Amino acid sequence: MRRFFVEQENIGESEICITGSDVNHIRNVLRMSPGDQLSVSGPGGREYICYIERITEQQVAAHIMYVQDTQAELPSRIYLFQGIPKGDKMEWIIQKAVELGVHEVIPVDTIRTVVKLDEKKAAKKTARWQQIAESAAKQSGRGFVPHIHPVCSFRQALEYGQQCPVRWIPYEKAQGMEDARERVRSLLPGQDVAVFIGPEGGFDEREAAQAQSMGYHPMTLGRRILRTETAGLALLSVLMFHLDGRQGGM
Repeated sequence: MRRFFVEQENIGESEICITGSDVNHIRNVLRMSPGDQLSVSGPGGREYICYIERITEQQVAAHIMYVQDTQAELPSRIYLFQGIPKGDKMEWIIQKAVELGVHEVIPVDTIRTVVKLDEKKAAKKTARWQQIAESAAKQSGRGFVPHIHPVCSFRQALEYGQQCPVRWIPYEKAQGMEDARERVRSLLPGQDVAVFIGPEGGFDEREAAQAQSMGYHPMTLGRRILRTETAGLALLSVLMFHLDGRQGGM
């Protein structure tokens, strides 16, 4: 069933109004018609199963048949703080992170970040990344679209991540695979997790020390050195497997 996302103001007692670019997609790409069923998600993780009542050039009106809580979300919010990589790797990282259940992605400018974006380019990149997140959320059946933040400094990222009771910084100089396993095993449903991933070349030692001084625990991801586009997704995969289906709430 096709899935779409709307804001709360578009949801009525018995009808949902779909606007924007989704109207053209429904009319001219999917060629849906009145009577066709679709799934609509709004803020709060609720899923509305609807059928199309009418289609105009500006909007699609969908009648709500029933409402259910989405089953697609993890019981913990995972915040991925990603050092900005070169090229278009960030797009791939965001797409896969959304599929794996990430709650938010925060692009981070670090000491070893090669790509430096001016304000105008950064705004365009953020808008593009958000579109990719929305497309991935639709494809993977997510209950909402994860927010992609504007690029921030390493210090700003550390401060934002302190809202999470669990804070990890995978680091190539960290040791102790059993410690990493125990940290994952001890994660309980409902505990928010901040995961920091460095860019190409990893974190500078000063950044790693600063993170540890603010309560971020270094952890190893194994004996192999992983690329920046692999490291975060490897850990997200482990967390998804650990958390998916477990009882407990956010």
